[in-house]
Amino acid sequence: MMIMVTGGAGYIGSHVCVALLNAGLDVVVVDNLANSKETSLRRVRSICGRSFYFRQVDIRDEHAICEILRTYEVTAVIHLAGLKAVGESNVRPMTYYENNVFGTMSLVSAMKSAKVKTLVFSSSATVYGIPTYLPLDEDHLLRPTNPYGRTKLFIEEMLNDLYRSDGDWRIGILRYFNPAGAHESGLIGEDPLGVPGNLVPFLAQVAIGKREKLRIWGKDYETPDGTGIRDFIHVVDLAAGHLSVLRYVERPGVLTVNLGTGRGNSVLEVVRTFEAVSGKPVAYEFAERRAGDVAVCYADPTHAKETLGWRSTRSLAQMCADHWRWQLQNPNGYEGNYDETEAVRAFPALRSNASA
Repeated sequence: MMIMVTGGAGYIGSHVCVALLNAGLDVVVVDNLANSKETSLRRVRSICGRSFYFRQVDIRDEHAICEILRTYEVTAVIHLAGLKAVGESNVRPMTYYENNVFGTMSLVSAMKSAKVKTLVFSSSATVYGIPTYLPLDEDHLLRPTNPYGRTKLFIEEMLNDLYRSDGDWRIGILRYFNPAGAHESGLIGEDPLGVPGNLVPFLAQVAIGKREKLRIWGKDYETPDGTGIRDFIHVVDLAAGHLSVLRYVERPGVLTVNLGTGRGNSVLEVVRTFEAVSGKPVAYEFAERRAGDVAVCYADPTHAKETLGWRSTRSLAQMCADHWRWQLQNPNGYEGNYDETEAVRAFPALRSNASA
């Protein structure tokens, strides 16, 4: 079974590729490398001890995508490619609509031409907007508050319309909460361009001395410690969710599920946990709330558990520890000179894969 992974060189994509390859599936990665590094794919090969294909192509290039689908005899697509920064989407909304919405339209059109009708799409919990109740289940009202979230919702609606027009499609829509952590080897992880937009990589850069301090937006929320609460999910658990959904969508239909833990952790809880696992103090200061931020947001993952048999298993402490390992071994991200053979020697599972 050949799976095409768009955005497969990125943070989530590289971990999804590991899950697929370790499950014995064949993979072709499609990535334009606008926000990722090809080095991550070499690291994936080191982890899995298996080869796969890579094509540096933009998903908006419909002709090229169709050629890849046919050449590699792709049977299903996991669609992770797209722009994802909420703040940037407010400044450059048209860029987000072009990349995310038009890009997905081009991808789907290529899939139709190649007669590939199985698609797993990475959506986001941002489609819910401001919660009216918690935990957030899949039936919650959808009211995204930023262009990024609206692009995800438009794509969800487009895919539902696609199925209504052609009942042969098999579609999974995954609403991610807050991915964090890294592969236990330290070989792949989150490598943000410029200033990190997510909490855990920013914490790690403060702890390692690359940044002076963390700015915490808001200390007067109606939460136990006054800081915002989010649902952080280990990226390896998230990747496993894609594999579960891929197996489920062997039958026609549209499945929409949350991928989250069902637990919320405040910003200060994450800071304290990171300090505990790293042994490093993290300097921080408080700032005014950001417009659009909500006090509390966490998933109800019941539907994923009951439908797919999937649930998250890794704790916040493990997320922080795994990201810290990645940060220590790769202080400059994929731009560094870290020798992955050292990680292979350090982890028995990797040694067996590398010799396979």
